[in-house]
Amino acid sequence: MTNRLDQPRTLDLVGNPIEVGGIGTGFEATLTYRIGDGHDEVSDSFMVGGGSGEHGQFHLSVDVSHASFALDRLIVQVFEVSAHDGSEINLVSVPVIYGPRIVPGYYGYRLHRVVRGDTLSALAKHHYGNAARYPWIVRANPDQITDPDKIVVGQLLRIPIGS
Repeated sequence: MTNRLDQPRTLDLVGNPIEVGGIGTGFEATLTYRIGDGHDEVSDSFMVGGGSGEHGQFHLSVDVSHASFALDRLIVQVFEVSAHDGSEINLVSVPVIYGPRIVPGYYGYRLHRVVRGDTLSALAKHHYGNAARYPWIVRANPDQITDPDKIVVGQLLRIPIGS
């Protein structure tokens, strides 16, 4: 193992700040993180472990409020910059869903297990007071919903909540 991301997990619904944690090692105990959507990014370096070959835990709270993300899906990356040629090595990438791009004032989500008779518009009406906001639920669940006309009994959906 060289670098590992334990938080966030693949397709987690995240807010701001984005919590990034794991175990890693880097040249002179330095790693770099990058969080972006291909249009904008936030990045910086941080210390981990005692030096090259020594693994240590890390936890970062990354403020991304100043970024102008254009997409719901972000990529969280942690990597080492090669002392040899400056290239990115031991790169770990995790795609996440950025809640503040979906719901104004995003602060978390509720879980809803689909039961017989549920529809996305009915869920949106119940949680947001407006059936037309069902796309918020679709956007928060890209791994669960590929067709908004087809949800399945037993699915566990995230309902993003904002202010």
